[in-house]
Amino acid sequence: MAARARLARHELGPRAPHRRRRGRRALGPRCGNALRRRTLARGRGRADVRPLAAWTSFVLAFASLSYAVRFTEGKPQKDVLYQWSTVANSLVQFAIIGLIVYGISGLGNRRQLLALRRPTSWWVALGIGVAIGIGITILTAALGPLLHPGREQGVTPDVWEPKHAAAYVANGLVICIIAPIVEELTFRGLGYSVLVRFGRWTAIILVGIAFGLAHGLVEAFPFLAAFGAGLAYLRSKVDSVYPGMIVHGLFNATALAVAVSGKPQQENMLRACAGVWSLLHF
Repeated sequence: MAARARLARHELGPRAPHRRRRGRRALGPRCGNALRRRTLARGRGRADVRPLAAWTSFVLAFASLSYAVRFTEGKPQKDVLYQWSTVANSLVQFAIIGLIVYGISGLGNRRQLLALRRPTSWWVALGIGVAIGIGITILTAALGPLLHPGREQGVTPDVWEPKHAAAYVANGLVICIIAPIVEELTFRGLGYSVLVRFGRWTAIILVGIAFGLAHGLVEAFPFLAAFGAGLAYLRSKVDSVYPGMIVHGLFNATALAVAVSGKPQQENMLRACAGVWSLLHF
């Protein structure tokens, strides 16, 4: 009987593997690897939600605080840029914001989320930067007489005071250097990175809106949102946050220069500022 059974199995050929075996081995190595890849992808997707949730919560909280301060305390004093306390308070504020953004970006690939890399093209960045400047100029000429955004913000002095030139220049350095770095990392760096999953143009628009809301202004909101969206578009085209920092800093410097250009004693003011700049340089 045993010999007949062996002969029958030999005539039938090798036994086919059982297709209904359970377990990971029954699926074969390729299927097992595919399952592992899907599991890891789901894990990464869940982890990627954390920077988005944290950034959104932070921006909403900051915008709410900005509007609450604006509606309860009103406009800042006209001599705010003449005060050294403004420099100190601004540095502390930007340091706190920077630490929060640094912490949120640590929930993922920090360098990737903050877009701290060389731009794909400096020439493209230059062209888009010029276009942003032209666009904001046209928007200001069209809506400025109706909304008066500078009047709402109210931080530029009415009268030039040469004795406060050093404090004014120090505040200008914070506004033109520190502020652009921190704000670009917050919105065009981290913000765009966590929002681009919803689409490039959706991210650009949402970043612009978030940037406008974070300043806590009403009449100036269209200008800030447009400027923020323009910088987000620049970020999306060159895949870097560095060109936006430069454009942002130049924009703030131009705004400060235009704001004081019509003030009394303009020549004395410029002479005093030049003297302070030379002292800071050495």
